[in-house]
Order: sequence, then structure tokens, then C-alpha cells
Amino acid sequence: MLERRDSLLRLLRRRGDWTVADLADELDVSRRTILRDVNHLRERGFEISGMSGPGGGVHLEATSVMITSHLDTDEVVALILSVAISRATTWIPFAEGAERALAKIEAALPKQRVSELQRFMQRVLIGDSTFDLRNTASRIDPELVATFEKAFTSSQLLAFSYVDREGRRTRRRVEPHGLLVRAPLWYVIAWDPRRDGPRLFRADRIRRPSITEQTFLPRPHELVTRICPDARSTIAGRSQRVRLPRFC
Repeated sequence: MLERRDSLLRLLRRRGDWTVADLADELDVSRRTILRDVNHLRERGFEISGMSGPGGGVHLEATSVMITSHLDTDEVVALILSVAISRATTWIPFAEGAERALAKIEAALPKQRVSELQRFMQRVLIGDSTFDLRNTASRIDPELVATFEKAFTSSQLLAFSYVDREGRRTRRRVEPHGLLVRAPLWYVIAWDPRRDGPRLFRADRIRRPSITEQTFLPRPHELVTRICPDARSTIAGRSQRVRLPRFC
């Protein structure tokens, strides 16, 4: 879907006389899909006009291309998350400059999207570093954070393959409720409906994350309290570093 919308943007930038039918033929999708994608791009901040009849079509206003218009959802989430972590720790420099840049990005986002991202960031916890485990950490699936954010925002279960410390691979379907950062390790804070309890999943052991159709009711306080009794959100206005219990 993201690739198709990126392709649609490239087409609109190249020409200003596209019709919906032409775009549908070019991308091999239905007219309804094109209209839905155009509405999505408008929500992201693009000014796209549409006129029916002879000489009409779909036109991208050049003046509407702002910095946030060049960023996909996962890129915006990555920037916000990086800045939030930098200002919540004492060992990453340049946090002040990064925060000013983030403020400009947030100012250009739709209000609803800003609200969603702020709610997401309140579920990010920063704990003590675990640099003694740095040699055990492996690459994190690049799709994980964006997929987690979408699942959390829409209150839909997150599905993924998981390899535990013994090397056993299982398929999980959980409620995503938070992210715990203990550099260089990341964890997904989740509620496992099958086991009826909270679980921590190391992010670098998660593969092929996806969003399911099944929804859930957020349980913001119960989950964090049961997993990390002394923890609190680090991303709420001016963040402060949180010290978590050893078992977190």
C-alpha cells in the first residue's frame, strides 16, 4: 500500500493532467482505490484538486509539498521516537536541536495525527542501559516500530513470529501496549490473551510483524503496573529518565 501511494505521488508530480481512470490504469488498481489513496494523501497534507468533465482531472499543487509530505508514517514515528529517546536520556547529545526540528514537523501534521502520536509516545519507557548485553543484540525488523504504532493506535492485535532464548520459534498474537528501551535492547510490552497475562518480547527476536483484524480494549495502567510497578511514561511533556526494576 505504501509503495502504491508513493508511486501515485511520483505520477502526480510528473504530470498535472491525470484523470482518475488514467491513474487506475497506470497503477493497475480500481478507480475506488485511487480515490481512497488520494484522500489519504490529502490527510497527510498534500493539496490535491480534482475536477470532473472535459479538461478535468487530478492535480497536485506544488506549494503543498511540505517536509511532512515527504515522510511516510513509519518515518515520522522513527523521528519522533528518536528525539523522545534522546531527550529522555543523558548519554545522547543534540537533544535540544532535535526537539526543535521535531516541533516543526508536529506543527505541520494534522491535529488528530499529533494526538495519536502523543498517545503512542506515552507508552514508551526508558530504562537502565544494558550495555553488558550488547553482544547478544541483533538487528531489529525495520517494520516493527511502525507496525506496532499502527496496531496500538487502531487497538488491533499484533501478530509475529518469535524466537525465545532457547531458539524455539512460535507464532504470537498479542495486545500491543508499550515499548521498553533498555539500550541497546528493546522490548514490546504486551498482553497475551492466550496466556491471560502480560509479557515482554525482545524486539530483535520478533520477525514478520503484522496487524490482525481482531481488536482489543486498551488497558493502560494495569499492564505497566503488573510488569514494572515502579515505571511510568517517560514521554509526557518534559521527559525524565525512569529506573525500572531489575526484572524489567
